[in-house]
Amino acid sequence: MIHARPLPAYLIQRFHGWKATTYQQNRAWYRRLAESGQHPRAMVISCCDSRVHVTSIFGADEGEFFIHRNVANLVPPYNPDGEYHGTSAAVEYAVTSLGVAHVVVLGHSNCGGVKGCHDMCRGHAPALEEKTSFVGRWMDILRPGFEKVAHLSDDTILRALEKQAVLTSLENLMTFPFVAEAVQAERLTLHGLWTDTGEGDLEQFDPERQAFMPV
Repeated sequence: MIHARPLPAYLIQRFHGWKATTYQQNRAWYRRLAESGQHPRAMVISCCDSRVHVTSIFGADEGEFFIHRNVANLVPPYNPDGEYHGTSAAVEYAVTSLGVAHVVVLGHSNCGGVKGCHDMCRGHAPALEEKTSFVGRWMDILRPGFEKVAHLSDDTILRALEKQAVLTSLENLMTFPFVAEAVQAERLTLHGLWTDTGEGDLEQFDPERQAFMPV
């Protein structure tokens, strides 16, 4: 039996409002996108966090970004083991089928997934240590990043670990052969960003300074 229920009324009302305004005013554009297919210039890998609104941050229209969201904006290492890999599949499709020119990893402040990794690595989250914890096993990807900032003080480590999540993902992206080949052929560039959701600030990783700098 499928345990699906009708949408809440407020979501249905919002849909009808969108259809009567935004869609009607741009109907030709939506139909063109549907008929011609998608041709995004960039893939953005961001966190599932509801406070991170990628299209709003960059003022993007439909069809501009190929967006993949997961807990703590992580990319796992290349591992073609035949298991389920949603993030790896999204990266493969974006790079090999859509031919995006940019892959952007976007981290953010007050990330719950990153805090979970921190607590787990400190031994303060036994539930995440369980093999049955999907979140815990996903956050294992960030354990190497935690080791790089474990010496920092309590008031600075979480923000540093949020940025390590971005750097870990960038490093792991380069373990994908088709990503590395596209980067080396200068068909693809990788970018690391971090946003402060409360202040509306945006920082990008500068490889020359080996630090995140305000844009």
